[in-house]
Amino acid sequence: MHVLIVEDEVSLANELVHFLSTEHYKCDWADTGRDASEKIAVNLYDFILLDLGLPDYNGLDLLAEAKKLEHDPGIIILTARGSLEDRIHGLGLGADDYLPKPFSLLELQARMQAVVRRKFKVKTSVIPFHNFELDTETRKVGHNGKEIALTKKEFDLLHYLVLHKNRILTRLQLTEHIWGNILEDDYDSNYIDVHIKNLRKKLSAFASTDWLETVRGVGYRLTI
Repeated sequence: MHVLIVEDEVSLANELVHFLSTEHYKCDWADTGRDASEKIAVNLYDFILLDLGLPDYNGLDLLAEAKKLEHDPGIIILTARGSLEDRIHGLGLGADDYLPKPFSLLELQARMQAVVRRKFKVKTSVIPFHNFELDTETRKVGHNGKEIALTKKEFDLLHYLVLHKNRILTRLQLTEHIWGNILEDDYDSNYIDVHIKNLRKKLSAFASTDWLETVRGVGYRLTI
């Protein structure tokens, strides 16, 4: 998933980027509200980790900006401002969770996973679809007890499609999710088409993949 870390404390930001990158997240970092606002306006983030105490911006104003986005990223407030008023205000503006500093990175990851489960109405880490199973914790995909060998990017792509079942996802959305920031003139590359082709080939060795639809001129859709 593509994550924006909005944090002006360099050491903490570096720690978050390193940890989340090892957990297969794509991370961008903004150390000012202005930089964060610009990034939010042009990138399709799945998650925003937001510090309220920014040097040039009220973090709650940035939260309000983010909640206006059509793709509705998950938002967790990370801040030393632990007053009840700030917490209520942030949650009232639409934040999905609130984690005061200092915090455990493992707890942050658990809370991010919980937000994903709530948002997409997934009860466990194992997601069934068309006689296949996708396990978000072990990062494995199986069919009738047999594991299917997928690359990291193939797994991430399938996971994203499963979470957004029955929704048409453009090539740009899929590319930003898998690779993070890309050059605007590169979004129509065939990266996604190649990975979808490989994914279909591997899955179709076990069962039909008619449910993975190509929407001509737009992108792809996984139907349930």
